[in-house]
Amino acid sequence: MLTIGQKFPAFSKTAVVSIEKGKEFETLTSDFLVNDDNVWTVMFWWPKDFTFVCPTEIAEFNRSYGEFRDRDARLIGASTDSEFVHAAWRRDHDDLRDLKFPMLADTSKSLAEDLGILEPTEKIAYRATFIIDPTGIIRWVCVNDLSVGRNVKEVLRVLDGLQTDELCPCNWEKGQETLTA
Repeated sequence: MLTIGQKFPAFSKTAVVSIEKGKEFETLTSDFLVNDDNVWTVMFWWPKDFTFVCPTEIAEFNRSYGEFRDRDARLIGASTDSEFVHAAWRRDHDDLRDLKFPMLADTSKSLAEDLGILEPTEKIAYRATFIIDPTGIIRWVCVNDLSVGRNVKEVLRVLDGLQTDELCPCNWEKGQETLTA
């Protein structure tokens, strides 16, 4: 599995960005991650569309979208399902209709494989979360087993800590003192 300090892999994938007819799809590339505007990226993966735990996480990331934006961070959700399955799920599920971030489709599983997050039996993505800095370097990785949803508040807390570029003690939260060496 790719880890902290490594460059996020190159990719070009179709993503669902809307459920409006004719405006559903866009191509996202790894070039999107590297920028001079100091914008960070949080990419989170789920195993399968039309399941039970996955929409709870996606909906919570969406509810927290403004908090990520306030931190100059963009969100990208991803799975190995196709863009057509993503679009159908968004139209079908009340909590997913108004997503403010793209749902990346990795149907070839090449990006999930490059990241090292494919479950070996079904070849679906684990619940992996990557925080990527504006230079395209992975700064945090968290991977949950298939049955356990992640904590979006913890993703925000870690993002806050990374963006300070300082030493942050255990349970540190934004606004608290950092450590001096």
